[in-house]
Amino acid sequence: MAPSAVPQQDVNLTGAAIQRKEASVPNGDGGQKAALDASRLTYSLTKSPRPVPDEATANAGDETVATDHMVTATWKASTGWGVPELKPYGPLSLMPTASCLHYATECFEGLKVFRGHDGKLRVFRPDRNCARMRMSAGRISLPLFEPAELERLVVALLSVDGPRWLPASRPGNFLYIRPTLIGTQSQLGVQAPKEAMLYIIVTFMPRMDSPPGGMRLHTSPEDMVRAWVGGFGYAKVGANYGPSLAATQDARRRGFHQILWLYGPQGECTEAGASNFFVVWRRRDGRTEIVTAPLDDKLILDGVTRRSCLDIVRERIPASEVVVTERKYTIDELVEADAEGRLLEAFAAGTAYFICPVSQIHHRGKDINIPMGPEGKAGEVTTKIKTWISDIIYGREQHPWGVVIPEKKEQ
Repeated sequence: MAPSAVPQQDVNLTGAAIQRKEASVPNGDGGQKAALDASRLTYSLTKSPRPVPDEATANAGDETVATDHMVTATWKASTGWGVPELKPYGPLSLMPTASCLHYATECFEGLKVFRGHDGKLRVFRPDRNCARMRMSAGRISLPLFEPAELERLVVALLSVDGPRWLPASRPGNFLYIRPTLIGTQSQLGVQAPKEAMLYIIVTFMPRMDSPPGGMRLHTSPEDMVRAWVGGFGYAKVGANYGPSLAATQDARRRGFHQILWLYGPQGECTEAGASNFFVVWRRRDGRTEIVTAPLDDKLILDGVTRRSCLDIVRERIPASEVVVTERKYTIDELVEADAEGRLLEAFAAGTAYFICPVSQIHHRGKDINIPMGPEGKAGEVTTKIKTWISDIIYGREQHPWGVVIPEKKEQ
C-alpha cells in the first residue's frame, strides 16, 4: 500500500469511534435495522399484583423490593431493536457465556420518581439521564438509541406502577428507577456484543441524604484510584463501581460513610463515593466560592444533580455573593483552608444521596472538620440548594425540571 493510501489513525479514538457508531444508528425512517421505538410498546400486565410495603419495611431486608412490572427490549446487530414489552417483574434469562458476565459490557442509569405534595408524580430532568445512558452505551460498544425513546419507556412504566406503588396518600416519598443495558451475546471472546438487552425496573431505595452529624469521608488510599484520565470515569458503567468496593468497605469499618477519591500526585479531589463533591469556602479575597471538579478531562461523572446544583446557584445567587467554580483543586487546598478558618461547608450530590452535607474528611491520619448548620444540619448554602431542588421535585415549585407523569388508573 502506498504511503498516501495508509489510513490516518484517529487521534481521539474514543470520540471518533462513538461518532461513527452514532452515524450508523437507524433513525426510524424505514431502514433495514429497527430503531428503539416506544410507540411499539406492548403491555402484558400481571394478574397477581403484590402487596405494596411501607418504606421502612421495604428497605429493612437484604433484597431490593421492585414494583410489579418492568420494561424489556432486545437488540441484535443484524436487525436492530425488537418490540419493547412491559411485563411482570421477574428473572432474566442469560446464558453463562453472556458478554456482560465476562467483559463488563453493562451500563445503567439511576433516577427517582417522586410523589409530590400537590398529589402529582414527577421525575427530575429525565432527559439528562437518558442522554447520559446513550453516551455510556457508546463508550462500551453497546447499541445506541434515541434518548427520547428511552424516556418514553420510563414514563410508560411509571404510568402503570406509579399510582399503586407511590400512592397520592404518601406525599414526599420516592422510588428509584434503574434503566440497564447489557451485552447478551452468548459467545466467549473479547469483542463488541452483537446482542443486547435493555431493561427498566423501579425499586425502593433508603433515604441517605441526612446521616446523623453529616457524611464523614475518608480519603482514598495511595495505591488506589477510582478513575483515570483516558478511562471511563465519566460513563455510568458497572466497571466503575466494583473495584471501589474494597476501599469503601474498609472506610466503613473505620466509621466513615464513603471515600473521597483523590487523583494524581497532587491529590486532586474528584468524587465522594459515587457522588459529586462540592466545597464551599471563603477565598483569600473574602468572596464565598462553591468549587467542584471539572468535566473537561472526563474523570468524573456528569451528574444530573451536580449540573442542577450549579445551574440553580448561578441562576438564583448573584456572583457578587457566591462565586461558582469548576476547576481542579487538591486535598492540600482543603487542609490549608481548614487551617486558615476559610472552610465553610461541603456536600455530596447525586441520585442516591441527593444533597448530603459533609461534616468531616479524614486524610492521612488527620481530621478536617467541616462546619455544619444549627443542630448538626446542613449549612446555609447547602440548605438553600437542597430546598430549591426539593421544592421542584415535590411540586412545591412548578418548574420545567420536574416532569409530571400521566397516571393510569389502578388495575
